[in-house]
Amino acid sequence: MDANSGVNRRIAMIATHLCPQAEDDICLRRSHCRAKGGAPGFKVAILGAAGGIGQPLAMLMKMNPLVSVLHLYDVVNTPGVTADISHMDTGAVVRGFLGQQQLEDALIGMDLVIIPAGVPRKPGMTRDDLFNINAGIVKTLCEAIAKCCPKAIVNVISNPVNSTVPIAAEVFKRAGSYDPKRLLGVTMLDVVRANTFVAEVLGVDPRDMDVPVVGGHAGITILPLLSQIKPPCSFTPKETEYLTDRIQNGGTEVVEAKAGAGSATLSMAYAAVKFADACLHALRGDAGIIQCAYVASQVTELPFFASKVRLGRGGVEEILPLGPLNDYERESLEKAKKELAESIEKGISFIRK
Repeated sequence: MDANSGVNRRIAMIATHLCPQAEDDICLRRSHCRAKGGAPGFKVAILGAAGGIGQPLAMLMKMNPLVSVLHLYDVVNTPGVTADISHMDTGAVVRGFLGQQQLEDALIGMDLVIIPAGVPRKPGMTRDDLFNINAGIVKTLCEAIAKCCPKAIVNVISNPVNSTVPIAAEVFKRAGSYDPKRLLGVTMLDVVRANTFVAEVLGVDPRDMDVPVVGGHAGITILPLLSQIKPPCSFTPKETEYLTDRIQNGGTEVVEAKAGAGSATLSMAYAAVKFADACLHALRGDAGIIQCAYVASQVTELPFFASKVRLGRGGVEEILPLGPLNDYERESLEKAKKELAESIEKGISFIRK
């Protein structure tokens, strides 16, 4: 290639960005333009990227050095979100996909798929109130995942997680692509809240806390194991009840504080990225990655349960035992399992009906 042709090509590339209408004339489309030397890493798709959780989630994932390609999908507003985030000077290449007709293109070749899609909670709504809408959304998205990237790790955020993860499992079973190790319900927000609220009571840095949270991801199914926190600490019965109640109702606290203007979107995005980052490090081969997640499990008699798991290149490599529980936790666990069983059955029945 002579010097003039190189100059002309660079001019054409600049023109493509400045004057999109010239694309057909110069045969260089914006989607094909990327910086040289883009960082190696993993391909990640966010389904529901234009929503209240999806936008901050997309921004934070664009900042993750383990992400090389970031696909943003939603049924509305994806072009604007994509344009905005694509201007960030980090290594990940961002591509946007709009509407059902582009869903499969958004998923081809992905290593990790994160699903925050769905309607948010509003004042007075329970997670079950969200079920009829979000169940159908998750079903549609998982059908596309099974077709386009059946080996991807799937992180489900869409509420009610207690039901949407069983829905995803049933969809993957029907498609013949179900791998329970690769399907994870994101309960990290419960852990993040537990670390924060316990740290407030103790007067310490929440980053130094490790509070296991087991069970599910709604109300009384959320069970913080305060007897197992690290560093070890004991609480009075009154403190235990206060902390447990606040952790279980953290989502309601935010919904009421926003007074109809939304739900826990920012803290959820933070927690989702923290969990996704753990998955990416595990995919890279890092050892000792242990997080709480809602997965297919034999820890209890229930088919799905949230507990600590060890992550690896194939997803969940080991489900850790619950460990010793005190009397309060054992009693709370029985109450949690009863409600969780109903939510699981509701999700399974939605697909099998």
